[in-house]
Amino acid sequence: PAQVALRDRLFATVVACFKRHGAAAIDTPVLELRETLMGKYGDNSKLIYELQDQGGELLALRYDLTVPFARYLAMNKITNIKRYHIAKVYRRDNPATTRGRYREFYQCDFDIAGHFDPMLPDAECLKIVHEILSELQLGDFLIKVNDRRILNGVFAVCGIPESKFVSTCSTVDKLDKMPWEEVRSEMVGEKGLSPEAADRIGEYVQLHGGLELIEQLLQDPKLSQNKLAKEGLGDMKLLFEYLTLFGITGKISFDLSLARGLDYYTGVIFEAVLLQQENNHVEELVGVGSVAGGGRYDGLVGMFDPKGRKVPCVGVSIGIERIFSILEQRVKTSGEKVRTTETQVLVATPQKHLLSARLKLISELWDAGIKAEMLYKKDPKLLKQLQYCEDMGIPLVAIIGEQELTDGVVKLRDVATREEVRM
Repeated sequence: PAQVALRDRLFATVVACFKRHGAAAIDTPVLELRETLMGKYGDNSKLIYELQDQGGELLALRYDLTVPFARYLAMNKITNIKRYHIAKVYRRDNPATTRGRYREFYQCDFDIAGHFDPMLPDAECLKIVHEILSELQLGDFLIKVNDRRILNGVFAVCGIPESKFVSTCSTVDKLDKMPWEEVRSEMVGEKGLSPEAADRIGEYVQLHGGLELIEQLLQDPKLSQNKLAKEGLGDMKLLFEYLTLFGITGKISFDLSLARGLDYYTGVIFEAVLLQQENNHVEELVGVGSVAGGGRYDGLVGMFDPKGRKVPCVGVSIGIERIFSILEQRVKTSGEKVRTTETQVLVATPQKHLLSARLKLISELWDAGIKAEMLYKKDPKLLKQLQYCEDMGIPLVAIIGEQELTDGVVKLRDVATREEVRM
């Protein structure tokens, strides 16, 4: 119960933010056709739970909420929507419960679909991440942004064949967990890149900064000649201008190592990480794991449309499980007692043979919409009833004894202050 109460509190904060930005809620089935999900998640497709129904149809449990959303848009011919969706997804993974990694877990998505002017929806998604992480007070955080087109442009000018873009991308994505030397050796050893090409990639993917870096790369003799990279850098510059107007660039970093392993991203990609101070040196901040991620996926809806009609989309997923495990740890450390019920008043009696009075009063309270409880004993001791209030965090006790019945009143006691009033 304490976990559910804490999770509800977390969901309420996130949903309030999504609604503040004008999103409608939708829901999609837990089961999808296997073919709907396959080939959308890069190397992670092997983590999809596959099922077969009695009719022989190949089904799978949803792996995320984005692909079912794209299928829903195509199926219903929706070309314009702003939605949020909080629901469980399933991954055939090795659980690590301490890090908020499970086989069945909640995802929490916000997406904007439709043809709009460049970077306006993208900027709003980043603003939402900033708002949620600020409101939850999880500590210092950084939102890394990049663009798949810039990455592909980098790979092209470094001499990587297009057939190896996706696999190189998933290796670059490991830079937040592994040092460059290990990433480089994977590129050369496992992905078959030449050492020279890997070194050229290394010169770019270790860069991070803000508008100045974008300007610098726009002047880069190689990148400025690549159509994709030029488009991506132009949009990134526009994005940073909007983020400056939102006043959040202090928490945003343009990071060329960010790749995000999913195959369906086509443009801007982003990831929020919590930071912690290392060795008490304030300037030395290290990431302690991703708590939100997302990006632009303009081609996904078209995959499900019989005529291939595209609906541009951008969205963000809040890492609700990881945030939950952080909040849960914080509650444990602080010793805070999480209320698991919303009971406002306990109906109590101090003497024996007053069960009928308790039942009459509690019925009146329920009929008036007041959240009330009583102990399921004919003649409970008053001390036991008051102790129950302490244990459950119930703020008020309505005491009805023989004297109160004679006077036609109820004694209302504040559990915390022990003050009493007759009414």
